[in-house]
Amino acid sequence: MSGNKDPKQKSCHHCKSKSVPAPPDISTIHYEKFWLYRHCSSVQQRDRQAQKAGQLFSGLLAMNVVFLGCAFISSMIFNHVAITLAEVWILLSILKVLCLCWIIYYLLGTSRQPHAVLHRDSHAGPIWIRGSVLLFGCFSILLNVFHIGYSTILIECKSKVEIVFPSIEILFICTQAIFLWHHSKDCIQVQHNFTRCGLMLTIATNLLLWLLAVTNDTLHMEIESQLREVEQRFAGKAPFSHPCNETALCTCPNTTICKVFQKGYILLYPFNTEYCLVCCSVLYVMWKNVGRRISHHHLPHTKPKFKLQGVVIGPLLGAIAVIIGICVFMMYQIQVTGSAPSRQVFIMYYSYYIVLLPLMSVGAVIGTIIHALEKRELDTLKNPTRSLDVVLLMGAALGQIGMSYFSIVALVATDPVDLLNSLIVSYSVLLIIQNITQNVFIIDGLHRQHFVSPDKEQQMKEEQNHEAYDQRQVSMLELGQEIQKVSLSYIQSYSNLSWKRRVLREISFFLVLCNIILWVMPTFGAHPVFENGLEKSFYGYSTWFVIVNFGLPLGVFYRMHSVGGLLEVYVTA
Repeated sequence: MSGNKDPKQKSCHHCKSKSVPAPPDISTIHYEKFWLYRHCSSVQQRDRQAQKAGQLFSGLLAMNVVFLGCAFISSMIFNHVAITLAEVWILLSILKVLCLCWIIYYLLGTSRQPHAVLHRDSHAGPIWIRGSVLLFGCFSILLNVFHIGYSTILIECKSKVEIVFPSIEILFICTQAIFLWHHSKDCIQVQHNFTRCGLMLTIATNLLLWLLAVTNDTLHMEIESQLREVEQRFAGKAPFSHPCNETALCTCPNTTICKVFQKGYILLYPFNTEYCLVCCSVLYVMWKNVGRRISHHHLPHTKPKFKLQGVVIGPLLGAIAVIIGICVFMMYQIQVTGSAPSRQVFIMYYSYYIVLLPLMSVGAVIGTIIHALEKRELDTLKNPTRSLDVVLLMGAALGQIGMSYFSIVALVATDPVDLLNSLIVSYSVLLIIQNITQNVFIIDGLHRQHFVSPDKEQQMKEEQNHEAYDQRQVSMLELGQEIQKVSLSYIQSYSNLSWKRRVLREISFFLVLCNIILWVMPTFGAHPVFENGLEKSFYGYSTWFVIVNFGLPLGVFYRMHSVGGLLEVYVTA
């Protein structure tokens, strides 16, 4: 009997072996071990307990490293005499060297061991997030090149560490970017605890680099002091220098190359914080996937592809928003970089947002209502990438929401009747509403199961029925009747729900283009929250600098991450 198989069954089995990889042999699985749980009754139970213990200890390692770094950075801020910026750089350089050693060991040793990577998470490390790592990494490298050039010109009043630290940073960025590009999807099955500790150490290092970038305003203070000195000389006053302020000693000479280094450093400063945040998110997914074994039954039969079909209004409105946004951005940049910005340019900038944000909010609300009317079931399978996407959307939105509340308090407390102040307050309120509505729409869409067209559904049903043919021994007549019955019912539901999916695609594409332009404008230098001077005069320079450096990169990261989430909603619709 076993030797005489139906050729249809053979061809079906051959198709199955192509579409779905066979499960790994049990002898290739490296179960985790931990000395605390060596007496567990079963291997699977010991493996689960060892996995939890490994995550706990690697998390404790990262927590201690982050607390140590925070203590150094806080001491530098509040007592810059005892702990200097150079000493903080030395600590971070040591951490980066340790991370480099582990990454090189992973690339050359761990990942090349037999059966090291049995599974790869198809949801982890999508092309847009890996492309963001490369893009922000390149800008961060250029930022450190400008930093080295600026410090070399002012070497007489700068520490040698200011040249060594960016050099190590360049090496760290290049190695980490290569590592994440090639191995972000790995579900490593060997050296579990060592890999977890290495990943958590790298996450902690990136978090500390981000925290230092948020709080370190040394170069910005130098530029501010130079501007104040120029203004005082223009007014005919003697420049006042604070006895504790050493930044005035490092004055950029009146040369083009120094101005280029200085301006380039300021322009590229947000990219470094973005790079650290993106790397942390990818590394966290890798940490969750250590030791993970993906069942072959949970692998998708078909991977949805991006197709620009059936959408007209969304791309049209989105393109109009992008074109107008580019014009507003260029006019704003010309005004800000050419001379002192006027009130009109800020009024124009905030008016653009006040028109665009309500449209985005209304679109997100309509999309959420359509999701509620749909009959698609929720996807309840375990997915670390999707869980992280939800956390990142909620967490990154706090940056813009927090800055908005600070602006509302400052402007209402000063002069809410003023035209510019009222525009900024309206912009802040609308931004909060837009973030909340968009998050609800994206998160609801990410948890919906993928829609499959009737033809593809019929093909999948035929494959499933052919697979079950060996077990149930149904006749071809019964099989044909079942396929016809399923196809007719699905085509009927498809015709009833087509308008909902079409509207979802229009809304998703419109929001994608809007988030792209809202990502471009602050990323490439449009920072009216800092340049209008209103909140800065209310909170003070240093306080508002920290608030903006904390909220602005999170806001940019939120827009970039929203684009990925909205594209996922578009594809699954």
